[in-house]
Order: sequence, then structure tokens, then C-alpha cells
Amino acid sequence: MSFERIGGRTVWEGRIATVRVDQFRFDDGEEAEREIVEHPGSVAVVAFDGERLFLVRQPREPVNDPALLELPAGKLDEEGEDPLDTAKRELAEEIGKGARTWHRLTSFYTSPGFADEECHVYLATDLYDEPAEASENERIEIVEVPLAELDQVIQECRDAKTLVGLLWFQAYNA
Repeated sequence: MSFERIGGRTVWEGRIATVRVDQFRFDDGEEAEREIVEHPGSVAVVAFDGERLFLVRQPREPVNDPALLELPAGKLDEEGEDPLDTAKRELAEEIGKGARTWHRLTSFYTSPGFADEECHVYLATDLYDEPAEASENERIEIVEVPLAELDQVIQECRDAKTLVGLLWFQAYNA
């Protein structure tokens, strides 16, 4: 099955996303209209020092959670910055760490039924302290998780990028 985009229009633009309504024609001649949320993409970082994983708790108002446990992460919002450079910047901003070794774990679409956001997940090891400069609107608590608690964190996790990253980490280190 194939399709082509035959038209569309932007219906809303905001700071973190844009909403389009696009028309598509499928190879059987049928046409469909889809609402699509455009997002520049994101990164998530599994930061591991050999004994502990570094996560963050922060309020996530859209899901009414005052302290969602997540991987350090961020949006691809710097012009010309590739995903790895964004991951390095976000790791420093959110947990005050840098890493000498980086490994790409995977990339995935966060919700392809309505959004085009692609999230790139990296493993950062051989960590060192880096000056932290969190954004002025972020309320972040750094959480150090001993490796022995990884299964429990996965079981309790409700954030997709964190689940993807931790499950890949678990498979990668098995």
C-alpha cells in the first residue's frame, strides 16, 4: 500500500509544535484527511556511570503528573544541531554531566498515529561533571538509580522514551 500527500494547510503554530491538516491519496484511489502534529524531534539519554543510572523527575502538566520519572531528554530546537550534539547539551543542562563515550541505542516515532516526532536515544557512559544550566522554566530533580533497581524502575515507568531507553539499555547490557 502506498500513498501521496496531495495537499495540506497549517492550522496552528506554537513554540513546541505545529498542527497541519493534510490530504492524502492512496494507491486504490481513496483520499483521506489527517491532522498531523509537526515536532522537530527529540533526544533521550541513558546516563550510566557503571553503577547508577541518572534520571530526572519533573512536573508534566499535560498528564497531570507532578513528578514524572524520565531520562534526561530534550527537543531538537537548536538550528543546525544534530541529535548527538543535542543529547550532549541536554545531559549537561539536566543533570550536570558529560560523557566520554556515546552509543546510539535506537530512534523511534513517539506517536505516529498523529505526530511526526522522532526520538533519538543514546547511551552515555564514562561520565564526568559538567556545568549545568537548566532552562529557567524547568523544575528538575536528579534521581540516581542503582543498577539493581532497574527492573523496578521499568515496571513503574509511565514515560515512553524512558521505557524505550531503559529496555534497550537492559538488552544492551545483558
